[in-house]
Order: sequence, then C-alpha cells, then structure tokens
Amino acid sequence: MSTLITDAVTQLSFALFENKGVFALLLGSGLSRAAEIPTGWEITLDLIRCVATAQGINAQPDWAKWYHDKTGQHPSYSTLLQELAGSSHERRAILHRYIEPTEKDREEGRKIPTAAHRAIAELVRRGYVRVIVTTNFDRLMENALHESGVEPTVVASVDALSGAEPISHTACYILKLHGDYKDARILNTDDELSAYPVEFDRQLDRIFDEYGLIVCGWSGEWDHALRAAFLRAPNRRYPVYWTARGSLANGAGRELVSHRRARVISVIDADSFFTNLLGRVDALEQSQRQNPLSIELLVRSVERYLSKSEYRIQLDELFTGEAHRLLKELDAPEFDPTKLFDQKDFQHRVQKYESITEPLARMVGVLGRWGDDNELPLVLDIINSLYRHSEKIGGGMQPYLNIRSYSAVLVFTAYGLGLTRSERWPALHSLFTAAISRQHKAPRKVVEELFLWTWSGIEQKSWWDQIDGAGPRRTPLSDHLLRIFEEWGKSFVGLSPDFELMFERFELLGSLAHLEQQRPTEIQAELDAGNAAWVPYGRLAWHSQNRKKLLGEVRSEPVKAALTKAGFARRDPAFVGLFISNFERMIGRLS
Repeated sequence: MSTLITDAVTQLSFALFENKGVFALLLGSGLSRAAEIPTGWEITLDLIRCVATAQGINAQPDWAKWYHDKTGQHPSYSTLLQELAGSSHERRAILHRYIEPTEKDREEGRKIPTAAHRAIAELVRRGYVRVIVTTNFDRLMENALHESGVEPTVVASVDALSGAEPISHTACYILKLHGDYKDARILNTDDELSAYPVEFDRQLDRIFDEYGLIVCGWSGEWDHALRAAFLRAPNRRYPVYWTARGSLANGAGRELVSHRRARVISVIDADSFFTNLLGRVDALEQSQRQNPLSIELLVRSVERYLSKSEYRIQLDELFTGEAHRLLKELDAPEFDPTKLFDQKDFQHRVQKYESITEPLARMVGVLGRWGDDNELPLVLDIINSLYRHSEKIGGGMQPYLNIRSYSAVLVFTAYGLGLTRSERWPALHSLFTAAISRQHKAPRKVVEELFLWTWSGIEQKSWWDQIDGAGPRRTPLSDHLLRIFEEWGKSFVGLSPDFELMFERFELLGSLAHLEQQRPTEIQAELDAGNAAWVPYGRLAWHSQNRKKLLGEVRSEPVKAALTKAGFARRDPAFVGLFISNFERMIGRLS
C-alpha cells in the first residue's frame, strides 16, 4: 500500500503540530558539539595530554594509543577523572574550563547556543515542546530559552526536584540528569552513572510513560542508569523518534530503538535537523491561514495604487471594501461573548481574529511603509471603526468582551511597524497620540487604549500565557505579536537585518509617547522618591541586549533630534533623558 508520508521528519512535524506539548526531548552531548563544547571522549584525550605534558612527555600523534601502551588499558574518561580529582568539587573545576566560554570564545561564536538550541527554544516558545531531558552539563539550552523569552524550570539535583513546580504547570521543564557544571553534585564517573537517585528514576518513568520522545545527540551506548530507565518504560502511548548520524550502528542503541519501536531518522547534524523540523512546523502553521494568494493580491493592489496619485480613489475604495468585509465577519456567531468561558475557545477566537484581520493588517502595513502621511486619516478611521464595533455588545463573559477590539490592535500594530520601518517618526507619533472615540466615555489616545498593557484584552495575563502553549511568560502579548508580525511583516517590512530589534523599537517609542501624558515635574518627583512613573512596556523589560542597544540609540544626538522634531518627548531633548531614567528605573523595579 502506498502512502503520502514517506519520511520520518514529515511524520514527526505533523505529530508535533497536531499534539502540542506531547513530545519531550532527550538531548545528549551531540547537540552541543557544534558549539565546540567537547564530548566526553575529547575531554578524555585532552586530560591524557595534560597529564603527559606535565610529566614531560612530548606531543603524541595518537594519545589514546600512547595511553594504552603506557598503562595496558583503554582510555577511560571516568577513570582519568577519578585519578585526577578525588572529589566532585575538583571534578567540577576541571570541567569548568571545557564548558564556560571565554570572551574570545564568545567573539568567535564558540560555546554559545547553536542553531539547534535556538530552533528548540522557538519550538518551546510556541508550545510544541515543554519537557527536555538532557545529559549535558552546559547551559546552552537554558541560554537559548532565555533569549527567546522563556523562563525554564531547571532540575539538576534531587533538592531542585523536590522544590520544583509540577511539569504540567511549567512553560518549559528541563531535567538535567547529570547535574549542572556549576554544581558540585555533577555525575561523571561510571559509578556515579550506574544508578540515578530514586526521585530521578521516578520522574524519568513518568516522562517516558506520558510523553512521546525525540532523541538527539545520544547514542544509547553510555549512561547505564538512563539506558535502564529507557528499557523499563513499558508503555508505548506515544511514538519515539531517534536521530542518528548515518545509521544507528551500535548494538546498545539498536536495543533501545527496538524496545520502544522507535523510528530512526538519519541526520547530518542536530543544527540541520531541528532547523528543518521548525521550518516544517512553520509551513503547517501557515497552511491554517486564509488563502495566502488572495492576501497577496490585495497587498499587490495596495502597492500599485500607492505608486500613482491618480489611484487615490481606488485605494480608498479597496480599503473601505476590505474594512466592511472584516466588520461583517466580526459579527459571526463564533465570536458570541455570552458563551461560557473556556481557555481553548479563547485561543480559537484569538486565532480566528488574526485570520480574518490578516489581509487588512498587511495592507495597512504597506501604507505605513510606503505611504506619504495622506493615508493617516484613512487608517485612523479604520481603527476607530473596528474599536466602535467592539463596543456594540456590552454583555457577556469579560475575557471575550475584552478581546473584541483585537482586530483594532492588529491594524494599529501593523501600521505602526510600517511607519517604524520607514522611520516616518511624525506619522508614528500622530498614530500613538490620535484619539480613539469610545461609546459613552471620553476619547482616549491610541497609546492609552490599544498599546500593550493598556489594552483591556490583556487584563488577565493568564489568558495569553497559554496562547502559544508556552505557559507563563513575562510579556505574552508582546511575544505573540512579534511571532505574528514576523510572518505578516514580510509583505511590507522587506529585507530587515533584525526584525526583532525593529519591533522592540516600535514598542519603546510607544512607551515614550505614553509617558508624554505626564508632566516632567511629576516624573522627576517619582524618580527623586526612588519610584518610577508607569508606562506600558514590551519585550525590552527582559530583553536586556536589545534594551541596551535601543536606549543607546535614543540617547544619540541624531536620533534624539529626529524624534523630538517629530513631536516625541514633548519636543524637548531633556525629556528623552528623563524618559530613559524612568524606563530603566521601572524595568529595574519590575525585575
């Protein structure tokens, strides 16, 4: 019988996509190889070299052969480590120099997260993977997760296990079977690896029973305790995929594959495998969107009508028609706010809002990138129409009522990102400070109603924590919008060397526009009292690397002059410094 799916990677990508959080990763030392963190065998040979050199032995072409000739034994990482260091503290110190990157290592890209680590972190961020079991001492996986905005629960000792929150409550759970290289309780020797603590065995049994597995970087040959855990897992509730460079040659690995009926995937390396897997999941995500061809036609039409002034009427009609279509779709029964609240239904509604708003949002993004400021009233009319439509229904479940204006948020964000990309600072400031007409209430500025934490839809952070299946996060709405616009922005951002930096620049300028509502004397009084005036914040609250870059950018005289001339910071360069001081103080207090 023929089948459409003939390769294991395609099968795995479908399994991941359709079963968020069902698969755990089992990662071995091979994952970190591309980061030039040595394997146990390489450390063994280097230890032999160091000992021999200390004894006055000249360099040898084959240290393994030299050791065998000298001792009559094959080189053993465990034996050498035991001979060189009598305690776990000493062994940790020896390992430290093999794993901790120096300044030169960082500059040359060694001992830092690889493409595989970053792809895994992205899968975790989107909720496809939540559990990682690893034999690695290094912190490359944790560093990659932090860079993606995910705060993992790391268990590297029995003490940590007893105090850790349950797996089901975490965004990401990392079980470091051999410990952490900065902890004296790391496991290295054969004796130490012959059996795990009972608590670790119990946790492993649960993971191997309740989750599917993706094995990468572990041959199955070493670590008797891990092999034993693998072999005693009787349940085959979910499948196991085992990656191997070439064929899985050794008998030990074949035994484990046979026991769990694992499907072997031949890979070149971990980087290409996880990058490829993430790309296929991306493709499946995109297949759930509206017809991309019809969206592209609309975007191309906007670009064509913008090219000549005589097409202004057609451009207006195109946007008016698309806005009316969206408003009609927003009245669909599936958006009924009176239904009983359910997290899965909440997630479905968010996805549906995005699907039906995408065409108009991408069209508006083109206006932001290539317009000439004459389109600003049209965009503001659209945003106001979407917002007023969200107020038509006043009764129902609060979570559903609060996100009825999500389409307005998406359109506002798309236009703002287009303006940021083209550095149209006056129009961007006008967008942030434009009035939103509210039913039975006084108007408020866009930056006070639709920007990050000012938007009512994020009133309960927990509603958004699970949107991408990643669990609790510091800035869930901001992170989700970044993921959405990384794809949508391809229509209007063009070739951007760092989309993330541009997105966070937009957020920072929104925070600046929001602070302008307060008098400088009031802000200074807060600072003098050791406090800070609150402003809505995005990913820069935790993304310190880009925060440093962007605050430095705003401090620079050319940028400061351009922003104040455009209306930002009350047109006062001194206010920029006040904003930076306040922003840094507020972020520090949040941390």
